[in-house]
Amino acid sequence: MTNWLNENVIWLIPAAPLLACLWIVLVGQVIGRKYAHRPLVLGLAVSFAASLYLLAIALPHALEDSHHAVIAPIYQWINVGTINVPVTLRADAMSALMLTMVTSVSLLVAIFASSYMKGDPGYPRFFAAMSLFVFSMCMLVLASNFLLLFVFWEAVGLCSYLLIGFWFHKPSAAAAAKKAFVVNRIGDFGLILGIFLIWQTFGTLEFSTLFESPKMINGILAAQPEIFHWICILLFIGAVGKSAQFPLQVWLPDAMEGPTPVSALIHAATMVTAGVYLVARCTPFFVHAPYVQMTVAGIGAATALIAAITALTQYDLKRVLAYSTVSQLGYMFMSLGAAGAGEGLALHAVTFAMFHMFTHAFFKAVLFLSAGSVMHAMGDVIDMRRFSGLRKALPITHYTFLAGALALAGVPLLSGFWSKDEILAVLAAASRGGEHAGFYATILGIALLTSLMTAFYTFRAYFMTFWGEEKFPEEAGHHPHDAPPAMAGPLAILAVAALGIGLLTGPTHLYGHYLHHTPGLPEGYDFPMDWLMMGISSILAIAGIGAAYLLYVVSPGIVQNLQRRLSLAYQASQNGLYIDWFGYKFIAAPLRGFASICEFFDRWVIDTLVDCVGFIPALFGSMIRPVQNGMVQNYAAVMTLGLVVCLITVLRALAGTH
Repeated sequence: MTNWLNENVIWLIPAAPLLACLWIVLVGQVIGRKYAHRPLVLGLAVSFAASLYLLAIALPHALEDSHHAVIAPIYQWINVGTINVPVTLRADAMSALMLTMVTSVSLLVAIFASSYMKGDPGYPRFFAAMSLFVFSMCMLVLASNFLLLFVFWEAVGLCSYLLIGFWFHKPSAAAAAKKAFVVNRIGDFGLILGIFLIWQTFGTLEFSTLFESPKMINGILAAQPEIFHWICILLFIGAVGKSAQFPLQVWLPDAMEGPTPVSALIHAATMVTAGVYLVARCTPFFVHAPYVQMTVAGIGAATALIAAITALTQYDLKRVLAYSTVSQLGYMFMSLGAAGAGEGLALHAVTFAMFHMFTHAFFKAVLFLSAGSVMHAMGDVIDMRRFSGLRKALPITHYTFLAGALALAGVPLLSGFWSKDEILAVLAAASRGGEHAGFYATILGIALLTSLMTAFYTFRAYFMTFWGEEKFPEEAGHHPHDAPPAMAGPLAILAVAALGIGLLTGPTHLYGHYLHHTPGLPEGYDFPMDWLMMGISSILAIAGIGAAYLLYVVSPGIVQNLQRRLSLAYQASQNGLYIDWFGYKFIAAPLRGFASICEFFDRWVIDTLVDCVGFIPALFGSMIRPVQNGMVQNYAAVMTLGLVVCLITVLRALAGTH
């Protein structure tokens, strides 16, 4: 009975949002467009309840029975020769934690969107696409093999294209959707090559076989030690695209063109977390590829630093938060890469990366939704130069944004402090010994510098928006309104989570102890509190906030002087260090030129040859057309001529036989 219940609970988690999508598409237009959000909210509530059951009841019982995962077979998808790919849902400790995060944040975003998107002509289409998005993400997390994961990896990308380009009548939104879709295909190409290589090497794509069979891995390691480096680098390329890491991070800031709830959903709990999840899931492979893990840490550090530098000078509030997401994802990859410093660090490096992803989901969701509330009140204006002093006009939005900003900055005892401090601690441990200590010391230095900049640019945005002289744009009218109840409720819940969920699950090791039950994760040791890193990170957070207060509240004239004196650096920061420009100029433009050459060759060479081949029968037909005129005597003459030719041919042949 228990196994039957567990299997159906797992099946229910993705099924509920899928049924919501089908209901909205098939019935929503008939029963009323304004109620299109209700199936999704109900479906996500069911998914969240099922995820909690899986987290708190189903998996603990499975662990007691010496089963590390709960399996729910659905049907046999492919069974051809040696290729056997079933559609099976598989939930372990990592899956359960991910699903709880995804469904809870998605539920709150859906409730917020029910008010935020009210009156939009595409209201049902928005919630249908959002339902499909959450379904795809849940299936990605629950996939039991690499092929099923890849199918829903692509489905998540498709849904992000639909949601980023939701207002497709805006050229900028359509361009942003296409950019996200194309850039992600680069990473996805690496992922599918990695999956092919896994199949060729191991003969299976099932997680349970690959990750829970140390003998198989050791056998391959003895025969082909270099194969793990190739597999891991290809899998990481897929993660780079989906999680917007350097040099494929250019799509994520432009994704702000979609509705704000989409931004919150993508940045907090769904699409960009998939890359981190993939690398963490494949830890049994990555521990055998230390140089790839160093690459992971290096790419994460470069991404975090570049995004933080870019965020320092942005004026679009949502874009500041977007670059912040890119930077925080870099932190997660720095932690994942620290596993390459030694076997003893591997478990904690993965745990801390996943823990930061968990806390980040809540404080980044509240920041984006608060930014959406500001945008909603300001008549869709999001340029921070056009409004200020909103803390009195928008008190609910002000306090919820402040809660998220404090957590993101790493203020002591709040969520971001606990998760980010553990990443700094594991980087510090990696820098204290081993042959690559110097490399990880550099990564630690970049992480600390980025921590300072994070606190500064976060509170720069906060002070520019909510402090100073009260000023509203014309689009907002004379009396801008604060968040209505359907928006204020999710904001309040997320703000509380942003403040306290790290304290609840971090120092208590509740998150880490649960995650350690994931099969395939390496053994670890007790990781002590690094009081030095806690002290340094606290000082950096307070220093960054203090610097922002000084420059944007006490003496705003200093900023103008700095802009004049450091104009080149300021322009470089504002333009994202010209990475996007460089990519267009030296990659996209040459490829577009090559495509133009190919188009010219296809149109004027290939098409001309094809037309000539088609012209030959037409020419022959035109030659015999005078004969084919419908006159019987002409047909008889042709038949007679043919008969004569045949007789002559036969007679010549007979004459040649004698």
